[in-house]
Amino acid sequence: MDIWPGSSYPLGASYDGTGVNFALFSEVAERVELCLIDDEGVETRYVLPEVDGFVWHGYLPGVQPGQRYGYRVHGPYDPAQGHRCNPNKLLLDPYAKAIDGMADGDQSLFSYTFGDPSNDPAKLNTEDSLGHTMLSVVINPFFDWGQDRSPRRQYHETVIYEAHVKGLTELHPEIPEEIRGTYAGIAHPVAIQHLQELGVTAIELMPVHQFVNDFTLRDKGLSNYWGYNTIGFLAPHNGYAAYGTRGEQVAEFKGMVKALHEAGIEVILDVVYNHTAEGNELGPTLCFRGIDNAAYYRLVDGDAAHYYDTTGTGNSLLMRHPHVLQLIMDSLRYWVTEMHVDGFRFDLAATLARQFHEVDKLSAFFDLVQQDPVVSQVKLIAEPWDVGDGGYQVGNFPPLWTEWNGKYRDTVRDFWRGDSATLGEFASRITGSSDLYEHNGRKPIASINFVTAHDGFTLRDLVSYNEKHNEANGEGNNDGESHNRSWNCGVEGPSDDPAVNELRQRQQRNFLTTLLLSQGVPMILHGDELGRTQLGNNNGYCQDNSLTWVDWDLDQEQYNLLAFTQRLMELRREHPVFRRRRFFGGSANHGGESEVGDIAWFEPSGHHMDESSWDNGFAKSMMVFLNGQAIPEPDTRGLPIVDDHFLILFNGADQAIDFVLPDSDYGDSWSPEIDTAAEGELDDAELKPFDSITAEARSVIVLRCARPAPAGVPAGAATRR
Repeated sequence: MDIWPGSSYPLGASYDGTGVNFALFSEVAERVELCLIDDEGVETRYVLPEVDGFVWHGYLPGVQPGQRYGYRVHGPYDPAQGHRCNPNKLLLDPYAKAIDGMADGDQSLFSYTFGDPSNDPAKLNTEDSLGHTMLSVVINPFFDWGQDRSPRRQYHETVIYEAHVKGLTELHPEIPEEIRGTYAGIAHPVAIQHLQELGVTAIELMPVHQFVNDFTLRDKGLSNYWGYNTIGFLAPHNGYAAYGTRGEQVAEFKGMVKALHEAGIEVILDVVYNHTAEGNELGPTLCFRGIDNAAYYRLVDGDAAHYYDTTGTGNSLLMRHPHVLQLIMDSLRYWVTEMHVDGFRFDLAATLARQFHEVDKLSAFFDLVQQDPVVSQVKLIAEPWDVGDGGYQVGNFPPLWTEWNGKYRDTVRDFWRGDSATLGEFASRITGSSDLYEHNGRKPIASINFVTAHDGFTLRDLVSYNEKHNEANGEGNNDGESHNRSWNCGVEGPSDDPAVNELRQRQQRNFLTTLLLSQGVPMILHGDELGRTQLGNNNGYCQDNSLTWVDWDLDQEQYNLLAFTQRLMELRREHPVFRRRRFFGGSANHGGESEVGDIAWFEPSGHHMDESSWDNGFAKSMMVFLNGQAIPEPDTRGLPIVDDHFLILFNGADQAIDFVLPDSDYGDSWSPEIDTAAEGELDDAELKPFDSITAEARSVIVLRCARPAPAGVPAGAATRR
């Protein structure tokens, strides 16, 4: 075939019905070859005939979707100057929308010979990587979305479910075996029904951008299960496809999104734009390194042969280069406009704000997101830290962003394991962390509250282990976090002691109650509602097996925990007092007395908390009043929001405590809604002001006072937003 000049935009491979336009950025290239690979692995090369603004391009008529291709970039190999072009390495298209195969770790993927990792250009490894690397795939962009539309839930209505595509359904007995662990598996009615019945409104998928299985893990018989090793920012990972990898994975992913949207569930992607799978100078040449190493990667000042790394993975993308920023923004827009996703959680987001070395809220990346008419309108969630200097940035992201609230996780864990002097901060965390977010005009919804996530213990393990048990990872139990703020309830690991197991069940209920009734946006980890365990492994990144997959074979305790979680979800959904859009009045440092009566804090004696109460380092119990008729914002119709009053009794002490209810100014009749220590049905006896109620050791009691609607507001009006 003759190759035509084509166009420099858009980047990537674009099928128009009669042929494909190919466009690749490289500022350092001297010549670029487009390589088509047939089904037998035979390669046909075409020199891209045109270059405009460092974008090399050409058009091939007759090329159809499913065509596999790659690039060979001719240019300097001079690591000392940051250049690592090597045309012997077949390279992925950074804009590939589908990728076939997986790199196998062969020496041909590297630009040096094993055993001699020299930067000496004279020792360049010239073995051809074709046959050992991954291949880009031309896709058909057309898909019948029907009437698909995003549920577009506001943050205060959102409950996030963090899940792994494979781990969620791989063991589900009611899902056909051939689609378990895939996009199609999540789209199956059984999986969606679980999400709906649980009450979550958004599923946050761990990385689905095409990633590489680490060669070192593969050699140990392990694999990169989590997927934080991205190589293709526009391609859905081919390992999660049930129906093929020549573009079929794109349609399958879209079908999953469409099915979830029909069920009213948003799709949020965990995205890894801070680094790539090529690692440091000892890593393979798969894509960016061979295209334009100095443009894509942050290199050490004065030592361009080495990579400046704030991610702990070997490299960091160069966030001040216009083509890096363009790639990220093009990727984000693509997933919103073409794949219909509803938001993103940004892994190690502090690295994205390092335009030079410091984390900068005024960085170019934040500016681009802020002004982008597409990306700025979806959910943007930051993991607000990285491993570089000054990388911990909880509370410091711009107003458009929400954040994983690491301080919420730590404080809630400390409170329920019985740490002293946590009462004041605990109060601040459960009321939305105004000390972190109010200073720049953000609201409680800026706080993504979580107790557990993929990284660390599951909820069941959090109450069953004091120490990590990561021996299966093959690193001598040296990997993973050692300071987990966990408590094993007296026995390390599984126990036959009924008292220990009952306490562990209660502690799980305590965590879930605290999480789902806190102000902010709750996120739960998949399987925590089922009591999922990883046997104390808090770093399951390399365990693609039953240790990390959700086990759907439930015992009675697990069914009970699921039912309890569903009840909490319902309580949150039905009562807007638990999901306010504005902060309570009063002091931000420990949730002190409110000036407008929307919240009040009491000692177990029924007396108002004072400074001495908050400063008592041994105090582990308190009662908080939530005023359902003092919600400052109207609903979407402009009607006042009318809700019941609630009292939440927190007892973090190791003995039962009698709580005295406050006077009639706060409610004249109280009924129990939740008691985490209750074995069966709750006592439905009404409680009056000054009555006493016993909260068992380490438990939460939620009491409700039904209130009539104010004059002029129909009963039940605007009770939900």
